[in-house]
Amino acid sequence: MIRTALCLILLSSINPAAFAEGYQSSVQIDENLSTTKTWDGASIQYPSGTAKVTGAIITLPPGTETGWHTHPVPCLALILEGELLVELKDGRTKKLKAGDTLAEVINTPHNGKNIGKVPLKIAVFYAGNTELKTTVLCP
Repeated sequence: MIRTALCLILLSSINPAAFAEGYQSSVQIDENLSTTKTWDGASIQYPSGTAKVTGAIITLPPGTETGWHTHPVPCLALILEGELLVELKDGRTKKLKAGDTLAEVINTPHNGKNIGKVPLKIAVFYAGNTELKTTVLCP
């Protein structure tokens, strides 16, 4: 009886997210993005074919723009340093700062601008396939 009570007390003190993930209780998980939609509200669709994931760190000096481009595959971004303004052709924008994450738009032309005073560093992860590029520049 005492053993059961001690086990219940110990289990109740474990961070539920960490326990569910199978990590030790000392591992902290701070989920900051969980979505089925891109930031413009479109549904995320994975391409068929042989799966390929790609990660990159993109750095833009202050005042620099990416140029208009699209991503034909799902793309997640984490702002590591600086401030980013993403704009769509229809005028919608999204501002992000260090620590922010977003699910990028898919097959939608957009442009990113470093609107801060320091270099912008973005960790980007693409969930594509071996046949598709991660980024396509707009003509």
